[in-house]
Amino acid sequence: MTSAAGAVSAVEVRLRELGLSLPSVASPVAVYVPAVITGNLVHTSGQLPFVDGVLPATGKVGAEVGAEEAASYAAICAVNALAAVKAQIGDLDRVVRVVKVVGYVASDPSFTGQPAVINGASELLGNVFGKAGSHARSAVGVAVLPLDAPVEVEMIVEFA
Repeated sequence: MTSAAGAVSAVEVRLRELGLSLPSVASPVAVYVPAVITGNLVHTSGQLPFVDGVLPATGKVGAEVGAEEAASYAAICAVNALAAVKAQIGDLDRVVRVVKVVGYVASDPSFTGQPAVINGASELLGNVFGKAGSHARSAVGVAVLPLDAPVEVEMIVEFA
């Protein structure tokens, strides 16, 4: 929980206050890397809601998974994405702002609440980063996600 300079990371302290901690970066489920840097931006790959290496639920939102439950999984995806960002830049206190979040929701054909589900990730980022957590966003309903996950989130963050 200390930065490279030895000081306590304010972002990780805030996560802890929210009852969260950064996990190890999830191993890719295919041929890609969890995040890349270009210029002063970190682009994460889509992150699933793994908890201790296991998906807490599978299935379609609006059928097997409820919208509120899926929103909590979107927040987990965001934390997993932050772990991937930290692995690239070393200290989340270097994040200047969250630029863009894209959330994918494996949706029952009648489900239309994708924005509310991805609010789980957006609200978490706002709680962690304050104004710097405000971001552009897309919330997309899809037929199926890898490993039958209910939600997946990717993000772009600017760092200094």
